[in-house]
Amino acid sequence: MKIGNIEIPNNVFLAPMAGVTDKPYRMICKEYGAGLTVSEMVSAKGMAHRNANTKALLDTDKAERPVAVQMFGSEPDIMAKMALELNSYEDIDIVDINMGCPVPKVVKNGEGSALMLRPELVADIVAAVSEVSDKPVTVKIRKGFDDEHINAPEIAAIAEKNGAAAIAVHGRTREQYYSGKADWEIIKRVKQAVSIPVIGNGDVTDAVTAKQMLDTTGCDAVMIGRAAQGDPFIFREVVHYLSTGEQLPPPTLGERISVMKKHIMLEAEIKGERVAVREMRKHIGWYTKGIRHGAKLRVQINQTESIREMLDLIESII
Repeated sequence: MKIGNIEIPNNVFLAPMAGVTDKPYRMICKEYGAGLTVSEMVSAKGMAHRNANTKALLDTDKAERPVAVQMFGSEPDIMAKMALELNSYEDIDIVDINMGCPVPKVVKNGEGSALMLRPELVADIVAAVSEVSDKPVTVKIRKGFDDEHINAPEIAAIAEKNGAAAIAVHGRTREQYYSGKADWEIIKRVKQAVSIPVIGNGDVTDAVTAKQMLDTTGCDAVMIGRAAQGDPFIFREVVHYLSTGEQLPPPTLGERISVMKKHIMLEAEIKGERVAVREMRKHIGWYTKGIRHGAKLRVQINQTESIREMLDLIESII
């Protein structure tokens, strides 16, 4: 499929997740078949103020392409200024605008999912960014802000009219956060409201549910978030199932251990040992769900202070 002028190798995407979809993990998900990876969300204001942490979030690798960087903000001029700056980043293929984040501090600033309450501002932001961006602009939204404001189809149509090349829809309202069941019907309605590609998000947990979402909603791609935590193998499994109808066996313990070790080393190489150890504690917690003695290992991992300790503990699983 294509988003704007960018060719995407398949229609199974990694969702942006703060504190999760950093460069090392995106590279691993890409290796296992993710058609598109998306960065952690980046503050447009942080970019404008040259915040060091924000700059690090823009770091991408050729190996993960195609890759999208997700920006958030509520001021069209600042968003446009930063989109213009991203034109010079050769390894970034798509600029995504976050209009779905439910986190209170983001919403209180009128950003993220709060923008769905202001359709006119949505139009201004998408138009401003699209006008200056050399890269395709996409928008990620939710079903609506709350049950009284279910307006995803309207917002999607506004985004398309103002230059968006694709829309990703999470089938929950902001008030739901990640609770309850995702509404796939709203994704179907968005698909009917626009002519650009629609990416469905919410409750895709395996190959079967991925196909069910595509069949039920008519969306063009699926975006996998929480189900990919500790499970980059899900992309290989979904892509294979969609193309063959065959379900692959789950990864072996040996493969899980191998990927954990690779992930640790990538984090250390990119972020340094101290940060890598801290970051990997949660990832290993996810990787080791369901394995024998996993609970005990997770307690021990949370007490490690070095890469060597962490690797030794992982190798002791065998």
